Amino acid sequence: MLRTHTCGELNGEDIGGATSLCGWVGARRDHGNLIFIDIRDAYGITQVVFNPKSSQDLHKKAEELRSEFVIRVIGHVGRRPQGTENPKIPTGQIEVAAEGLEILNMAMTTPFEIADDALVTEESRLKYRYLDLRRGVMQKNLRLRHKACKSARDYFDQRNFIEVETPILTKSTPEGARDYLVPSRVNPGMFYALPQSPQLFKQILMVSSLDRYFQIAKCFRDEDLRSDRQPEFTQFDIEMSFVTEEDIYEISEGLMKKLFKDAIGVDLETPFPRLKYAEAMTRYGCDKPDIRFGLELVEITDLVKNSQFKIFRDVAEKAGKVIAINAKGCASYSRSSVDELIEFVKEHGAKGLANFKCEAGKLTSQIDKFFSEEELDAIRSALGSSDGDMLFIVADKKKIAYDAMSNLRKLLGKRLNLIDERSFKFLWVTDFPLFQYSEEDKRWVSEHHPFTSVHPDDLELLKKGDSLDKIRSRSYDLVVNGSEIGSGSIRIHDRNMQELIFKTIGISEDEAKVRFGFLLDAFKYGAPPHGGVAFGLDRLMTLFVGCDSIRDVIAFPKTQKAFCPMTSAPSVVDDKQLNELSIKIKK
Repeated sequence: MLRTHTCGELNGEDIGGATSLCGWVGARRDHGNLIFIDIRDAYGITQVVFNPKSSQDLHKKAEELRSEFVIRVIGHVGRRPQGTENPKIPTGQIEVAAEGLEILNMAMTTPFEIADDALVTEESRLKYRYLDLRRGVMQKNLRLRHKACKSARDYFDQRNFIEVETPILTKSTPEGARDYLVPSRVNPGMFYALPQSPQLFKQILMVSSLDRYFQIAKCFRDEDLRSDRQPEFTQFDIEMSFVTEEDIYEISEGLMKKLFKDAIGVDLETPFPRLKYAEAMTRYGCDKPDIRFGLELVEITDLVKNSQFKIFRDVAEKAGKVIAINAKGCASYSRSSVDELIEFVKEHGAKGLANFKCEAGKLTSQIDKFFSEEELDAIRSALGSSDGDMLFIVADKKKIAYDAMSNLRKLLGKRLNLIDERSFKFLWVTDFPLFQYSEEDKRWVSEHHPFTSVHPDDLELLKKGDSLDKIRSRSYDLVVNGSEIGSGSIRIHDRNMQELIFKTIGISEDEAKVRFGFLLDAFKYGAPPHGGVAFGLDRLMTLFVGCDSIRDVIAFPKTQKAFCPMTSAPSVVDDKQLNELSIKIKK
């Protein structure tokens, strides 16, 4: 063997013994005649000392060493001189007196320092990812990811789940995000799609009577990217037969409890609270609220619909929303601070932001003359405002008002230091709408996906085909600290019901057979009631390590433009490959 120990293994018990270490040269220090180097591998760092009294030739060879050279060192383990110990590392008690040195590979000067605190642009980090991954913080992130995956596998195994790998090359069934397409050479003009999720296959596994399935699944979506999105991502994928929502909640909460305990030593309290979608929108303005702090929204449309303030009155008449928030203690905000918040809500679509100060038990504002005393008192009472508070109000279309005020709430929560960054607050959001209207397609589409069951209380509305905006689904999202980390539903298992859903969202019978015929055929042979959920592993990892971007917890991520700087993918291919695939590039 090239090595007898790793660079993070030796300690006081090994003093006097022989060792052989392999790794990369980290720091190098020349102290007179003595040369010290830190040899680093995936497991830690060990200090090595080269003494010319032991060997002049060895000492001269050590003088050739540079950062990131790959070396093998043979020597004996000794105790570090008193006062030079390093209690911050496991090997801090010892050093290796070198008796042999082999340079296994030399290295050019790296484009950035291999150190956790090195100031490096993300572009450089991704271009030289193999160097970035040498940094301790990135090694730690990937090892934690491995630990989380192992913890999940152990949990599912204990709960009688079976891990099944579903196809990566599958059928394109576009409904929602765009598919990544893969041309077939042996079937010219035809294409596979990379799976956006294993949705249909895991449902078919339930028809196959496997009962409990899970997979650490790779998924692909061709969509606009943000810090928490990648064209390819990984999820814990789960499906179970003969279950209700309660079974999904129990399994999911157990998984989260184990993951957070095993990965970062955090004990979660279960069961997690639950909030219906409609209430989440009313109280927080979004379907993934951060419940670590208050600052809840209050609708005051009815209180101001008859006021003399034309903007509020017009919005109320057009079925819009007038939404307010009480920023406690912010009456002292300067004009410039308020103007900054006005510009902030405009960035989220709102036309403006009204404000009132609470002073001497009354609301005052540049627009208070447009309101009666009774109206102002009603607003103050509804918001629970007291002296020193500032009320902010947006009046606009429902979606815009909620979006602007939801983002304002989050901004104020940070600025007012209301958020405990060390806590994890979970929340189930339930009873999502079954459909949403697509302005782009001018039709109703599925809120989640078309395989989601209708809420039993709204079944008659679905059969009648009207009031589609009022129909609820049996779907649920798991939210933590304002970020959605999981989504799922109780599925449709009846062929007739599935065909009704397809018809409602404008998928004809013939089109349904072409796109989803294999699922409909499977339902003919006895599909059990079933449901499932999927959790984003990448998003979970950002919570574990406390970073903002999932690119820090993925070994080889893409940029926000879905580009890999290291491999320069995607890239052009030659005409021969295109001809084999019967593809011609449109100029």
